[in-house]
Amino acid sequence: MAKYKRPKDTNELAKRIVDIAVGAIEDIDPNAGKDAAAVALGRKGGLKGGKARASSMTAKQRQEIAKKAARTRWEG
Repeated sequence: MAKYKRPKDTNELAKRIVDIAVGAIEDIDPNAGKDAAAVALGRKGGLKGGKARASSMTAKQRQEIAKKAARTRWEG
């Protein structure tokens, strides 16, 4: 199976998705060539990171972060 990057162009990406769906080409495995234990460990840390960060902050700090995120979302 050849490795390829997913196209950024919307039309090319749509064609690639259809080709994968009908079996014309194989989809790439994003974890191919990576150590399975390292992938699992990274996922494990990622799942608890946000909760751990939020529990270590005060309500005021969480509120400020939420306000900043909302401003950023609505600006763009």
